[in-house]
Amino acid sequence: MRILTTAALALALSAPVLADPPAKPARLGLCAACHGENGSARIPGAPNLAGQKLDYLREALRQYRDGRRDIPVMRAATGPLTDAELDQLAEWYSAQTPSRAAQ
Repeated sequence: MRILTTAALALALSAPVLADPPAKPARLGLCAACHGENGSARIPGAPNLAGQKLDYLREALRQYRDGRRDIPVMRAATGPLTDAELDQLAEWYSAQTPSRAAQ
């Protein structure tokens, strides 16, 4: 019985911990117009953001906002956003699952 209990405990501890998905950002609509609410681009030329690495998205958004990446439409979209809002957007898109068509 002790072996069975130990095995069950080991199995439970080795299971991945599933974090709650991030809350939908208040500013998502601004991004969703081009990148889609779930990160699948809605217009030609806009990249799919679903499943991108969190750190990459976070840094890219800051670079657009601060003008280090000179894309006028992205600068306009991110210009008024705070660091916290950019983090929420990056967390949202990184947590989305890419669609099969986007892969």
